[in-house]
Amino acid sequence: MSQKLDVNFGGYSIAGLKSLNQDSFAASNPTGNEREFKGIAAAIADGVSSCEDSHIASQTAVTSFISDYLSTSPSWSVSTSASRVLTSLNRWLFQENQSRQGHLSSMLTTFSSVVIKSSSLYCFHVGDSRIYLMSNGNLEQLSTDHVLNGGSQEYLSRALGADSHLEVDFFKRLLNEGDRVLMTTDGVHGFLSQSQLKTLMLAEHETLEEHAKAIVNAAVEAGSDDNLTALILDIRQLGIETLDETQQRLTRLPIPPVLAVGNKIDGYEVQQVIFSGTRSHMYLVKDIESNDKYILKAPSENFTEDLVYLDGFIREEWVGQTLDHNNVMKTFRPLRPKQFMYYLGEYIEGTDLRQWMRDNPEPSIDVVRQITKQIIAGLRAFQRKDMVHQDLKPENIMLTVDGTIKILDFGTVLVAGSNEIISPLDKSIPQGSVNYIAPEYLMGESGNSQSDLFSLAVIVYEMLTGKLPYKERPPNAAQLKYYSELDYLPSIQHRKDLPLWIEGCLRKALQPNPSHRYAAFSEFLHDLTVPNRSLEASIKAKPLMERNPTLFWQSCCAALVLLNIYQWLF
Repeated sequence: MSQKLDVNFGGYSIAGLKSLNQDSFAASNPTGNEREFKGIAAAIADGVSSCEDSHIASQTAVTSFISDYLSTSPSWSVSTSASRVLTSLNRWLFQENQSRQGHLSSMLTTFSSVVIKSSSLYCFHVGDSRIYLMSNGNLEQLSTDHVLNGGSQEYLSRALGADSHLEVDFFKRLLNEGDRVLMTTDGVHGFLSQSQLKTLMLAEHETLEEHAKAIVNAAVEAGSDDNLTALILDIRQLGIETLDETQQRLTRLPIPPVLAVGNKIDGYEVQQVIFSGTRSHMYLVKDIESNDKYILKAPSENFTEDLVYLDGFIREEWVGQTLDHNNVMKTFRPLRPKQFMYYLGEYIEGTDLRQWMRDNPEPSIDVVRQITKQIIAGLRAFQRKDMVHQDLKPENIMLTVDGTIKILDFGTVLVAGSNEIISPLDKSIPQGSVNYIAPEYLMGESGNSQSDLFSLAVIVYEMLTGKLPYKERPPNAAQLKYYSELDYLPSIQHRKDLPLWIEGCLRKALQPNPSHRYAAFSEFLHDLTVPNRSLEASIKAKPLMERNPTLFWQSCCAALVLLNIYQWLF
């Protein structure tokens, strides 16, 4: 049976005893890929009653959040998408309030939103509206009220539009089919206890709108003198793709046979076989209609049943179409319907960084710095889209004939947005080449941009010295128990002319534990460009054995030789 996300919702809101309803709610149930990548979103807001225009703030908050959230990049995670939208929304409200005279015309509102994606509930909360989860007959309050007690009254300690810096509570819960989410403003939960709400949630109603209305009416009968809003989301089915569905999706198109020069496929003619390996085949092709040249990459027939590999191959095409940066290889949407599984990529004339290193065994620091700067520019394009490359190595970096760097091979790219979607495929095996992969992967942890920074630092170290910063590991060494298992080899041990501050920069970027590593690409590039005297001083303060183990043992051997000579003479 198809496991597509299926959520119903219904809400009810009234002014109550007040003349103006400053509560607002909204929900959206998108279709197709938008639902798969962005999920189903709902929001509720309660305008601060002491501010005349807070009904505008609450309406703007719920409608703008949902429309803007659904418009964010499909590659972004839920938390990245929501936080960026809320930051922008709060900034706009705060600037509006700053431009107004007097607090009575200000626009302040509480805000609570939920996103249901795959099998998870993501919650974002500011103020004293509430989010509850009804599961297995139990009602749990998920959100925490942001209020301060002032004698007999409570005051909001957080609200949208109140401060230039917005602090939002974010939490995530796994869902079960049949769960229900209840969202209320304080006009409801301020007059109904949690046990009363639980009883009301367990009651049967024909529609969710009637159910929400019954909860609001119960609060009115309990003496509510405020605006009242209740919104209910019913999780009828979670979005979990079955293994059969995954196989059908990934094997919809057959893998093409191995091609030779002159062969034609879907209107493209093979001009050159670039490589033909056990994992994939790559050809230079010409579009017969336009004469435009492309790279055509196809998977090997050896992987017809390997769903993890095929999933990565399809992702590779999607990532290349999603990113648009001069330092990242582009892939193109097919000009005609495809009859086989392959993708079209940008034709790049040049050499990979591995061959460049063979041709330039001792490049200048400035040349290495310029290459590094371009690689970082490309990696930032991944970072902006909430992606991690995960397999950065010299073979996956091209240097064109005009000196432009191109990052390629996106088969193992971690896409935050799609990674939140529950998959039946086992993706627990560490990604990337063992001598370039960040140690956290080998520890069984997930990666981020710091992991790509580590791989980049390995490449920079290798460009400068021709060596690797850690002892080479066998290809099957896919596990690491402790970070301390890795012993760093100082770069100055291989290349004597490197400044100590370059060694300090590399040492920090190559720390096995990511918490001791650079936090951002910009910090690494800065220290690779401008001497960081504190790093240099920290190396000088280390004992010789840590600074330069080779020199230490050479000195020890020399001392022993002198000692033996002395003993022999005297």
